[in-house]
Amino acid sequence: MSNRRNFIKKTTLGTIGLGTFLGVNGMVKPEAPFTSIMAKSKKKPLIISTWNHGLPANAETWKQLKNGKNVLDAIEAGMKIPEADPNVRSVGYGGYPDREGKVTLDACIMDHNSNCGSVSFLEGIKHPISVAKRVLQNTPHVMLSGQGALQFALAEGFKEENLLTPESKNDWEKWLEESKYKPVINIENHDTISMLVIDADGNLSGGCTTSGAAWKMHGRVGDSPIIGAGLFLDNEVGAAAATGLGEAVIRTAGSAMVVELMRQGKSPFEACKEITERIYNKHKNHKDMEYLQVGFIALNKNGEYGAYSLRSGFNYAVSDDEKGHRMEDAQFKMSWK
Repeated sequence: MSNRRNFIKKTTLGTIGLGTFLGVNGMVKPEAPFTSIMAKSKKKPLIISTWNHGLPANAETWKQLKNGKNVLDAIEAGMKIPEADPNVRSVGYGGYPDREGKVTLDACIMDHNSNCGSVSFLEGIKHPISVAKRVLQNTPHVMLSGQGALQFALAEGFKEENLLTPESKNDWEKWLEESKYKPVINIENHDTISMLVIDADGNLSGGCTTSGAAWKMHGRVGDSPIIGAGLFLDNEVGAAAATGLGEAVIRTAGSAMVVELMRQGKSPFEACKEITERIYNKHKNHKDMEYLQVGFIALNKNGEYGAYSLRSGFNYAVSDDEKGHRMEDAQFKMSWK
């Protein structure tokens, strides 16, 4: 979190003063030469996930894989780390609540056979990624939502508990003083953790989990639990996942489109960049443009990976045998101003 805090200081943005957030105009950042930003690792297994909280998640997933666990169990174990960490304010326990002071969670998981499970608008369960996996394994459905998702979780033996920490409650009460809302993304590392994995056999899997945008309307669901928006993979081609303003990703079926571009021969970086540019072009005159941030990570069947974001500040965690666990910064189109 310290690196992310340093970034926040540099961008002079705050987490709670959303009502004072001013209009953001982008400055185009010249592209670096393509050869210097395309990740060429073809090592397998390989894990890539979003944001600083992806690093401990990657480490646990890697450990599980090396101990012989199957990929979905490994992804679940890794994602449970940020879900249970009250200092990660965008995922699970300790996540920022909605306007009514309720923490609602979204998650999905998908394997190399295109089996997938998802939960949305889930309250009171610390590990939505685990519930999503049970949906995949134990139901004929892809997504369960709201009270239905909660009923299913309780029937599966999950414990209902209060996820609103004193810190998040205090922040919400401060926000209520003005109750101004703009879904400012990329603040205090506040966003989804999305994870993509290619195993030693070259099979792809992935998952997402989030508490969504702070101060959202009660009932709002973003892109993270939606297969094809927040996460998508085709084991013949590659996998992609999104972060940022979910509404923009949903409007463009973002992750599915990244995979389709890889099917057409684009590299992971090229595919992420092209869909980010598409989102920009569709939103440059949109009301959301003032605070719009989106980013993608992608991984192809060869083990090549890449990332790209609309605005600066997006980083991601990478794990492989060659270089171990590390953070990398995504190339971006525009700087926050």
